[in-house]
Formats: sequence, structure tokens, C-alpha cells
Amino acid sequence: LACGLAPGAWSLVAARVAQGAAAAAMLPQVLATIQAATSGGRRARAMSLYGATAGLSMVAGQILGGVLVAADIAGTGWRSVFLVNVPVVVVGLVLAARFVPETRSQRPEPVDGPGTVLLALSLLTLLAPLTEGRAAGWPLWTWLSLAAFPGVAVAFYTVERRADRAGRTPLVPPSLFALASLRRGLVLMVPFSIGFSGFMFVIAVALQSGEHMDPVPAGLALAPMAVAFLFVSLAGPRLIARYGSRVVSAGSVIQGIGIALIALAAWRDWPHLDFGGLLPGVAVAGAGQALQLPNVLRLVMSEVPAGRAGVGSGVMVTTQQSALALGVATLGTLFLSLVPHQGVRDALIVTLLVQLGLVVLTGLLSLRLPRTVR
Repeated sequence: LACGLAPGAWSLVAARVAQGAAAAAMLPQVLATIQAATSGGRRARAMSLYGATAGLSMVAGQILGGVLVAADIAGTGWRSVFLVNVPVVVVGLVLAARFVPETRSQRPEPVDGPGTVLLALSLLTLLAPLTEGRAAGWPLWTWLSLAAFPGVAVAFYTVERRADRAGRTPLVPPSLFALASLRRGLVLMVPFSIGFSGFMFVIAVALQSGEHMDPVPAGLALAPMAVAFLFVSLAGPRLIARYGSRVVSAGSVIQGIGIALIALAAWRDWPHLDFGGLLPGVAVAGAGQALQLPNVLRLVMSEVPAGRAGVGSGVMVTTQQSALALGVATLGTLFLSLVPHQGVRDALIVTLLVQLGLVVLTGLLSLRLPRTVR
């Protein structure tokens, strides 16, 4: 609500910070509740549905955002993108109070203050310069921030390892990474999320600035991706029960084919790339993503004990969200830097080829996942 009513840029930024902090406090609890309140087949179905919902909402949000901005409901313009959350939250509060079981710990651990501060500084020194550097002209502070990142990250790991060895519960326990499924799944999630968010940002900018599409047609061009993601992800539990983590490898191959088809369509049809030209590529890419994201999320949490569900889900969500932000910062910066020199079409194709490389890396990493998923 504060974002939608913000009178200026800085008040919007402050409200966004509060919104992000609240989301970070809320989202990991969804996974933690699933982990603590379910087991066996019910947990497998719940985790698969969570992954399907997460992936579908990221695509659907892009479409809905364009529709809301173009509709300009009651003259709200961009504000409607934030105000639409208010009734959703009200409904969510009612449903949560009625249906979500209580999973509060009988012996809650104290907050890891030093770890929290150092992790925040680590993410800030990495993401802030990458996100704002190009627009600001890469001033001195961006390079100093990037130079500080390795040192802050090492300090964070040292503090967490010391707390873990002392028997306390740090924010990110290094001992948690002894679980092969969690460790390897998180490593795979980084290139996948970078490519996912980078693609969503770049394709929206390319279609609106290069093809001069309005927000609604640009958003609807991705609708086949959402539809394919929904139906393929629903088949995920049966597929992974039968074929194990090979489903994730197959998803990488299928997504790679989809990205290649999109790049081919851009090379062939530009500047007349339309819904029909994008349809095969985005549908195939969405199907491939649906075989990866829900199953990787489920695999990461598959061996985490119920008592550490909150920590495990927090680590996973932080990794995913950081990689999503990194994708917009890196692939977005690459695309926008290439546009003045090569034009929108060639910049888009180069960025898609870089994403294709990330998809190949994701496929190679998937070969190291445990073959069976508990």
C-alpha cells in the first residue's frame, strides 16, 4: 500500500525496502511449514505444487504487470502494480489464519545478529554496484563495493563456521551443506535463476523498445510460457518418481532448444517479431523450465530435517532471490550495453546466446544431482 501511494522516488524506495524485508521474513516460512507439517507423498506433492506456483507466478506476474499498467485503472498507472497486492494480502491473511498449521519451535534459537549483518553486507556489496553501475556510469563507489565483496563474504563464512562449531544455530550453518542434495541443488539453482530473471527482463525491454509493442502485447507474448509451465509442472511428481533427477537434465535440454528457437525467431523475423514467431520458442522453454525449477526446489529440501526446515528454506530462498537479482543486473546490463552499438536485435540475440550457455551449465550440473529423490 505504501508503494502504491508513494509521493516520490525516495519514499517508493523506502517502501520497497520494507516490502522486500517483509517478503524475506514470510516466504521461507512457506517451505518450512511444508517441511514440518507434511511427510512422504504429501510432502512430495506439496513441494512440487510450491515449485510450480513459484515458477508460474514469475511468468504470470510479467503478463499481469503489463495488463495493469496499460489498463490505467482509475488513473493509477504504475501504482496499480503495487495496489493489487493489498486485496491479495487480505485474502491470504484470512486463509493463513484458518488453514496454515502452527509449526512454532518449542525452543526457538536466538537471531544470529553478526551473521545477518554480514550476509546483508555481502549481498549489498555485490548486487548494488551490478544493478546501478551502468546507469550511474560506473563511479568509484561501484568498484570499491565490488572489491569489498570477497572480504565481506569470507568474514561471513568465518563467523558462521565458528558459530556452527560452537553448537549455536547460525543464519547459514556450513554443516547444512554436508547434505549433497542441498549443496548441489543450490549450485544448480544459481545459473538457472540468473538465466530465468535475465530473460524475463531482457525480452520485455526488447519487445517494448525494439518492436515498439505496448505492455499488454509484450506480456501476452510470454503467455505460452506460462501455460506450458503450468501443465508440464503438474506432471513433475510422477516423472521424478519414475526417472529421478534425470528429469532435470531433460528439462535443461528442452529449455536450451526453446531459447535457441527464440534467438532464431529474432534473427529471422526482426523487426516484425510477433506472438506467432515467439510461440514455439517460449512454449518449449517454459516446458523445460517446468521440469527443472519445481524438481530442484523439492530436491534441495528433500534431506533437510524437519527441525532445520526454517534454516534450510531460508538458505534456498536467499540463494534463489539473490540469483534472480543477479540475473537482471548481469544479463540486463549486457543487453543495455550492447544496444547502442549493435541494435536491439543483435543485443537480444547475444544475450540469449549467453543465457543458452547458462542453460548448458545447468544441464551439466544436473548430472551431479542424486539420481533418486526421497
